[in-house]
Amino acid sequence: MVDVLPLVEARLRGALGEPDARAAVTFLGADRIEVLRFHEGDIVRYATLGMSAQPMNDPSAVLADPVEGPRAELVLSVRGGLADTDKALRPLAVLAASPQVEGVVVAPGGSLDVGEPLWPGAPFSSVLVAEPGGLVEDLALEEPLEPVRFLPLLPMTPNEAAWKRVHGAQALRERWLAHGTDLRDPARGSVPLE
Repeated sequence: MVDVLPLVEARLRGALGEPDARAAVTFLGADRIEVLRFHEGDIVRYATLGMSAQPMNDPSAVLADPVEGPRAELVLSVRGGLADTDKALRPLAVLAASPQVEGVVVAPGGSLDVGEPLWPGAPFSSVLVAEPGGLVEDLALEEPLEPVRFLPLLPMTPNEAAWKRVHGAQALRERWLAHGTDLRDPARGSVPLE
């Protein structure tokens, strides 16, 4: 069986450059999750490393398939220097461990909630999972393994998260676009939802 994580880290480095910091978190009953930090101009990117070591399985399955199933890592991009976003490392690791701990399959259009601010004073406790492929290309693995997808996370305010549950992810994305919302602003307010 191929060790996926060195390939994933190489893909992240190829797309985002050298990480300038990394932290590791281990949860009971789950593999270790690392979060790497990359700087690109005034943008800080946090990428998980470890979520893709195991495929995500349907929570209703009796036995988890150790080979087949989607694999992913999470990427959060924010403007640096406007908030203490480095404190997002643990919440990101919690989100990345959710497939192992809670049997969640993380996919584009879905929401993830950590139940507390993503960093101190953040107006966000949840994220919208966006489509992969823009920032970091999918990493193809040997058959029958599915490729690793690098899923961007878009922070949502509580009002946005509630609105998304009613109207859907696409409607929220359209509202953000229509209002020119800077989704990388770590201190932004909620988009108008009327």
